[in-house]
Amino acid sequence: MSDKKKILVIGGADMALVANMYKIPDSGERISDDGGVAYVPGGDGISYSISLAAMGADAAIVSKLGADVHGQKLYRFCKDGGVDTSYLKVDHDHQTGFTLIIRDGEGEDHTVIYPGANAFVTNDALLTAFSVEADAVYIGLDLPFSTVLAAARIAADRGLPIFMEGSLSGKDYELENLPEIEVFSVNEAEALGYTGIQPGSMESSLRVSLAIGRRVKCKNVVIKQGARGAFVYDGKRYNTVPAYRSASVQIQGAARYAFASAMILEYLYSGDIRGAVKYGCAAGSIARARAGALNTPSLAEVEELVFSQQK
Repeated sequence: MSDKKKILVIGGADMALVANMYKIPDSGERISDDGGVAYVPGGDGISYSISLAAMGADAAIVSKLGADVHGQKLYRFCKDGGVDTSYLKVDHDHQTGFTLIIRDGEGEDHTVIYPGANAFVTNDALLTAFSVEADAVYIGLDLPFSTVLAAARIAADRGLPIFMEGSLSGKDYELENLPEIEVFSVNEAEALGYTGIQPGSMESSLRVSLAIGRRVKCKNVVIKQGARGAFVYDGKRYNTVPAYRSASVQIQGAARYAFASAMILEYLYSGDIRGAVKYGCAAGSIARARAGALNTPSLAEVEELVFSQQK
């Protein structure tokens, strides 16, 4: 792969506080826990732009930060990660988006999102960002649907391919109003939330894809299925792509962003959705084996794994 792809990433910019505890306290109960807490950069805008940049893309984030300490740290995080921050604006009237994640003893996450400045990305800001010559657009469903819809329509007017990942927080959005999406991907939990169907087999995965296609005008549906790999439907044909090693590519965090980034880039280069998903599975496998919430492998590492499995 040679030429660098310019990708606009439109999505949330949050500071997340992750607190580990052995149990969720009952009403009025006070507990002590040494599970640890950590501040982690998050939101679709930051997570996907950082991951795409690590893969070698020219990634530009389109989002808003508050004029506060969290905003300063997130801005520096993006700059240090090689992300174009020209369209990462400061909102002096609202705080930086904040996410509280309580992880219980069973490993389940209990999440509360405070959108803050993320809810105030304007159409003018979107139009300014789209003035650049981009190759594609990723739009996160962690923004208000009015912003998602406006961004998608601008992208469609300019003939840019749109990539989107399902989100349980956006499952009740009026997705039928979106223009055509190039690739819409979900994990198993999102597939169930969107359609009421558990994609446990080829037949049920196809039913999920058809159901999503009735809600979202999309060329390709990708369902990430953990240790089974991924299911791909292009509107005519369906197939599965096996997972690499024993990795589960449906998890949140590093594997999620690495999967999407590798898939998007390979698809832009080749136009082959099954080959692109193969890259996604490889990237998810590598990322899952590493510590850190946003520890994305390089594209060279992904290619090395893909090619080694073809020998």
